[in-house]
Amino acid sequence: MSSGLIVHAFFHMPTGARPDLYQQLLALADGLTPRVQAIPPDAAHLDITGALRYFDRDPEGIAALLRMRTLALHGVQTTCAIAPTRMLATMAAATTPPGGTTVIEAGNVQAWLRPRPVAALHGVGPATATKLRSYGLHTIGDLADAPLPALTRIFGAATGRSLHAHAHGHDLRTVQPQPIAKSMSTERDFDHDVLDPVEHRRALLAVAEELGGRLRDEQQIAGQLALTIQYADRSTSSRSRTLPEPTAHTRPLAGAAYELYDLLGLQRARVRTINLRAQDLRPAAEAAEQLSLDPTNDRALAVEAVTDRARARYGPGTIRPATLARAGTGPPPGRTMLLPGRPDPKETTS
Repeated sequence: MSSGLIVHAFFHMPTGARPDLYQQLLALADGLTPRVQAIPPDAAHLDITGALRYFDRDPEGIAALLRMRTLALHGVQTTCAIAPTRMLATMAAATTPPGGTTVIEAGNVQAWLRPRPVAALHGVGPATATKLRSYGLHTIGDLADAPLPALTRIFGAATGRSLHAHAHGHDLRTVQPQPIAKSMSTERDFDHDVLDPVEHRRALLAVAEELGGRLRDEQQIAGQLALTIQYADRSTSSRSRTLPEPTAHTRPLAGAAYELYDLLGLQRARVRTINLRAQDLRPAAEAAEQLSLDPTNDRALAVEAVTDRARARYGPGTIRPATLARAGTGPPPGRTMLLPGRPDPKETTS
């Protein structure tokens, strides 16, 4: 369990709030402690360990000060939860009444954590919760008492260890004050106007692969995806959507990009540029680690991990989807490999 005292602050943003309101709320939090990590679009983590002595207040007093300032200066109600770790503070915030404050003291972590359902544990999605319950693990206490070797055998080494640690209240993440980029994009410019939808989709796979790699390298996940198509006459069309789950994995990014492309309903359009933008970025540590029951998806994630290691060691394009491969050559920077065949996010790499 990491040392310190963490506040999870949830700002109840009004409908139609002005764009800069969130940044102003973060500035108020920064007035209490310099260790503030933004969790867009409406929350933040504050490490108040040093603020207790500076303001000569207890943890509830610091939370009350934050709530008073956000309400008095901006009319925004704030819900606060205070705990020894970021994970526990986030979980506690989910059970705190709006505008209230919950405090979990270090000595009461297990008493608070163990009775809760496994679905409430950080990193446990619906599929993981269902599988845990199928093994008779209904509460976090049940999960904490399960032998670690059994968990790693059922869920794999990484997920098993993560579940075991979280069930005991352990979370090594610290509050990271550095700002997070609001968006990230990548695009492909064709050498000539392209009408073929197959080549359009191949370009979509290429930009999704590149965008996913960049997100994973920077340890971020995207909550939204936006697609912009520029035509031969320089006019553009755009579509965007919120992803079912924030992600940095190529397969769901490519699938969402294909769906956005289909929504445009292009009919023999003369396309010059395809741009894919990841929006609503947040730290990868905030992602729920969903357990997949699809062997195809598991294989895709395993190949993706190998691709990331190869890219880090040998550079971009070392391993690429088969659709984007060209025998004996690497991909030209900023250009799409225009090869026969219909690209699909389910394809393996070679």
